[in-house]
Formats: sequence, structure tokens, C-alpha cells
Amino acid sequence: MCRGRERCRRRAAARRSHHCRSRTGSRRPVEEVAMLAGVSADYYLQLERGRDRNPSPQVLESIARVLHLDDEALAHMLTLVTDVPRRRRRRPRQRTPPPGALKLLASLVQPAYIENRYFDVLASNALARAVDPRLTVGGNQLRELTGELTPASPRFRQLWAKHEVRGQTGGVVRFDHPQGGDLALNRERMSIAGAEGMMLVVFHPEPGSSDADKLKLLASAAMPSPTTSHKELA
Repeated sequence: MCRGRERCRRRAAARRSHHCRSRTGSRRPVEEVAMLAGVSADYYLQLERGRDRNPSPQVLESIARVLHLDDEALAHMLTLVTDVPRRRRRRPRQRTPPPGALKLLASLVQPAYIENRYFDVLASNALARAVDPRLTVGGNQLRELTGELTPASPRFRQLWAKHEVRGQTGGVVRFDHPQGGDLALNRERMSIAGAEGMMLVVFHPEPGSSDADKLKLLASAAMPSPTTSHKELA
């Protein structure tokens, strides 16, 4: 909420400039946010500092409205303070996708893999690993990507430090492949029924494009095996 309050303060700076000059120090930003959200400043500070872990959804929605948070940021904030997980015994991470999902993965001619909510790769086909070796079972894309980009990109470090929340949906992913060169593939993410948090991720090129031709070459070099397992699928 501190970062949201900072964004709100920047957006409202122009509107408040005249009042700030005439009433300097009369109201701190935290008091303004609390007032607009309909809570006391002391209670708002308790929320920011994590001292109250069970605020009502109505309070959080009011704060989100004042801070101009979008639906994804609000949903993330609700998951941070909900008391539901504390009432249940924490489940171990599910490592094995359902058999039906594995059969579907094995039948796909496109590069595809299955991941959980933590971005652990649980299963992948040969073409997915040919496109990106990081898609090997047991890998974690988030850790590997942040580990690669953090020391190499000041821009990435700046964006990562903002901790902004955005849902991951479809889109175009670009790969710098050592044999195929620049490869642009569409990415689709689909939930797997009966497997909480698991997603089937499929890459596919634009039909008739040079990317489709490059993917065909990679597929021929991948030499898929007819043997499958619950981990790596040819």
C-alpha cells in the first residue's frame, strides 16, 4: 500500500499544488488517504505495517479506490491479507499433472509445457525444450529469468523494484535462439481442470510466417522420442 500511496500522491500532485502552498503541513499524505478511504490514520498505518492481518474486504476496496489500484492489484492485495490460508494446513506443491493433461501435452505438435502457480516446470515436450532449454522439468522460469536479467539490465532492476502486479495472459514471446535466431511465438495459457494452479502453456507461430518455418526446422532437429513420462514428454 505504500507504493500505491506514492503513485496516488504523484497523480494528485498537480491538483493539490495550490492547497499545499497555502496549507503547508496541514495534512500528511497518509492522513489524506485514510480520510478518503473512511478509516482512521492510525488504523491505516497499522495496515501498512502489517499489524492488522484481517481487514474487511470493504476497507481494502475503499483503500484501493483511493490509491487508484486496478482489479489485478486489488485481487493481489486481498490474497496478502486473507485469513483463509491460516485456517488450513498448507498443502505441499503438487508436482504431477493429471494423466489427461500429460496425454494432451504429448499429442501437441506445438512447443508446450505445464507449470504450477510458482512457475515450476512440471512437464514439457521436446519442442518446448528445443525452443527454450529453461523449460526442462524442475526448472523455475521466474528465478532463472530474474537471476539472468537483474545483473545485466538496469531497466529490469528498476521495473522489478516497483513490485507492480499484473496478471499473466497471452501475448507474443520473443526468443533469441542460438540456431533459429530471432523467434516470435504467440503464447496461450490455459488452466487445467482438477489441478489447482496448474497451467498448460502453448507457443504457436503466425501461420505462413518466417517464425513458422524456423519452428519447423527446430522440430525436425528435436527428434522426439515415442517414450513419455510424467516429467519430460517427447
